[in-house]
Order: sequence, then C-alpha cells, then structure tokens
Amino acid sequence: MASAPRFTPRSLTFLRALKRHNDREWFRARRDEYETHVRGPLVAIIERLAADFRSFAPEMVADPKVSTYRIYRDTRFSADKSPLKTHVAGIFPDRRLGKGAGAALYFHVGPDEMWIGGGLYHPDTPKLHAVREHLAGNFSRFRTIVRAPAFRRTFQDLEGDRMQRVPRGFPADHAAAEYLKLRDFLVGVDHPVPFATDPRFYRTLVATFRQAIPFVRFINEALVTTKERQAFWENVDILQSARGPTPARSRR
Repeated sequence: MASAPRFTPRSLTFLRALKRHNDREWFRARRDEYETHVRGPLVAIIERLAADFRSFAPEMVADPKVSTYRIYRDTRFSADKSPLKTHVAGIFPDRRLGKGAGAALYFHVGPDEMWIGGGLYHPDTPKLHAVREHLAGNFSRFRTIVRAPAFRRTFQDLEGDRMQRVPRGFPADHAAAEYLKLRDFLVGVDHPVPFATDPRFYRTLVATFRQAIPFVRFINEALVTTKERQAFWENVDILQSARGPTPARSRR
C-alpha cells in the first residue's frame, strides 16, 4: 500500500524562505523547487482525497485544477503589495455550487500556521440570509450536528466573525440566537506547522474532514435547490448500494 501523502521538511523550508524573500524574481529563480517540494505534495494530497471522498463526501470536489490557488496574490485592492502567497492551501467545494459559492472543506500550511477545517467564509448578503433562515428553521438538527461528542472533541465550537445582536428578522430569544449572530460559519483545528510532515498528517486530515462534512453539508443545503439535493442523495444511494447497507441519515 502506498504511503500516505504529506509535505516534507523541504516544503516548510521553502515556505519560510518565501516569507523572507517575497519577490517575483526570487520566486521565478526557484520555481522548479516550488513545483517539486510544495505544489507536488499538495497535488498528491488532493488526488488521494479524490478517491477517499467517495466514501464519505461524494459531493465535494478534489481536483488539482479546482482545489489549488495561484501562488500570486491579487494586490489591486490590498494595502499589502507583497506579490506572493506564503502558504499553500487546498479547497474542496461542493460540486453543485462551485468554488467560492458555498461551504467547503479546506486546509492550509504556511511558515507560521497550519489549519484544517471547513465552512462558509464571508458569504454575500443573500447567501448569509439563506443560511440563517435554514439554521433557524432546522435548529434541532443543526444542534445535533455541532453538539455531537466527536464534533465537539474535534472543533469545540464554531469560528468566525459575529454580530453583537441577533440580526433583524429573527426573535432575540430564538433558540439559535448565538449562531444567527455569525457572519462566517467555520470549524477548524490548528496544528503545529511541522505536523504537515508527520506520517499521521493525511490520516488526521481525513479524520477532520469526516467530522466537518455534516456541518458543511448542512450549510450547503441552504444554498442548493431541492432538485439538486434530491439528485445528490439519489447518487449517494447508487454508490452506497454497491458497497452494502449504511446507517440511516436525514435527507432534509
């Protein structure tokens, strides 16, 4: 059996050097090193996830063309004019929504931080309202997801910006009041950066994504149509029937 993909010490060495020398010419001279020691391991991780997602997150896309980001930053509207990103990241969106249009699974590794998790970051107003309405109307099921013992052991609680008051249109004493205040809907775990090179890295990545996917799936239910949800679960039934019976689940 092939060893689990992970980053190497040379991956981290390159990212630390990139932080010190955030310069286009410096990077161009070392592009091959980046491709071999940073992008190469990232692509291997993404390709392995593409196979593993079939068993627990078939709606999520793991494809190097979709799941990676350009190394060059868009500095047009940023006060920080550093031309290059100093971290490497993988994003895994719902195929029904596309990259940047819904909740996703995500991880990044940089010279100072490593994070694994998922969710919806800075949604626009219509998406934010749709998620809040969905949460308010299905709070019992949402609470079951985020208060499950395994979920709490992994993530403790949700992350993200929040309002000081319950948003307009919802009762101040709504059972979901604290969650309705959120502007972002994120869960994640920080790890020491060297853990990206540990043999346990990939196993931990998959285990974290397994805990995050019910939450991510709930958020995306607010953003896809009823027809798309039905088609998704029918496809899951086809895949799972080939593997044998699985525990019952909610299809709301």
